[in-house]
Amino acid sequence: MQTIKGPGVFLAQFLGDTEPYNSLESICKWAKDKGFVGVQLPTWDPRVIDLKQAAESKTYADELKGKINAAGLEITELSTHLQGQLVAVNPAYDKLFDGFAPAELHGNSTARTEWAVQQLKYAAKASKNLGLNAHATFSGALLWHTVYPWPQRPGGLVEMGFTELAKRWVPILDVFEENGVDVCYEIHPGEDLHDGVSYEMFLEKTGNHARACLLYDPSHFVLQCLDYLSYIDHYHQRIKAFHVKDAEFNPTGKQGVYGGYQGWVNRAGRFRSLGDGQVDFKSIFSKLAAYDYKGWAVLEWECAIKNSEDGAAEGAPFIRDHIIKVTEKAFDDFANTGNNDAFNKTLLGL
Repeated sequence: MQTIKGPGVFLAQFLGDTEPYNSLESICKWAKDKGFVGVQLPTWDPRVIDLKQAAESKTYADELKGKINAAGLEITELSTHLQGQLVAVNPAYDKLFDGFAPAELHGNSTARTEWAVQQLKYAAKASKNLGLNAHATFSGALLWHTVYPWPQRPGGLVEMGFTELAKRWVPILDVFEENGVDVCYEIHPGEDLHDGVSYEMFLEKTGNHARACLLYDPSHFVLQCLDYLSYIDHYHQRIKAFHVKDAEFNPTGKQGVYGGYQGWVNRAGRFRSLGDGQVDFKSIFSKLAAYDYKGWAVLEWECAIKNSEDGAAEGAPFIRDHIIKVTEKAFDDFANTGNNDAFNKTLLGL
C-alpha cells in the first residue's frame, strides 16, 4: 500500500482578477499558506500556464515547475476540463459551449473541435515535460440531451454516439500513451461519461484503451444516488486522480434528482464545502488506501452556501486529517511464527 499524496487544490475556482488570485506566484503562496502541498492547474488560464509552450519547450516546463516548487508546492495534474468538453458537443449545446473556446472560434464548431483536440495533445506532451503521469479532463457529450428516454431514443442512436465519441478520443489517448500519461475522465452529469455503465460503454469502444482512466469525484454520485463506495470496488484499477468534493442530496415531496430547474441553493442535490455534506470520506480514503491508490487527493471547492476562502481554509486540514499513513507492518507481527516450509508441511500433514 501507498500513502495518498495531498492535500492538493484545484485552482480553477479560485483564480480571479485581484490579489492573491491573479498570478501564479501569488496564488501559489496563498495555497501554501492555506496548508496545501499541491496545485492542479487549469490549462485554459494563461495566468498559470501557457499550455502550448509547456508542450513544446522543456525549458519553459522546467521553469514553470521551478516556480511552483519554490513556493513549496508540487503540480498534481494539469486539467483540460473545458477543452475536453469541446471534443464532443451536440448541436443543442453549441452556442452555450462557445465560451469555452477562443473568441475567433465562436460559431465554428468544426474549428472549435479541432482546437480542443490539439489542446488535449498539447496537454499530453506538457504533462510529460512536467513529470506528471495523470491528467484531468471531461469527455464531452453527444448524447446527453437524450439521457432521459423521452422522446423514445431511436434504435442504434446510443451505439452510434459512443462509437463516434471513442473515434474522437482514441487518437488523443494514443498521444497520451506515447507520453506515458493517463487520461482521467471526471465522471460527471452533462458528460456522456456520467456513471459506471456509460464509462464501460465508452471503454469498450476504445478497445479498453490503457490510458482511458478515471478521476474519482464522489459528489457527482451523491447527486445521482449512485453507490460511490462500491464504485471504487468496481473501478479502482482505473482510478488515477481524485477530487475531494462534498455534496448532499435532500429530496422532498416537491423535488428530487432533476432539481426542478432551481438554482444551486434551492436544489435537492447541491455541492457543499468539505465536511458540510453527506459524503463518507473516511470510508473513501480507507478504500483508496487499501486498493493502493497512488495519486493525489485534490480539493475541488464548490459550495452553494459557504465562501471560497473558508472552504479552502477548512479543506486543507480536512484532507490532511483523512489521509491515512499506511502501515508498513501487520498489527499482529508480534505473534509471527516465521516462515518455515518444513514446519508448514507438518501442520498440513504433508
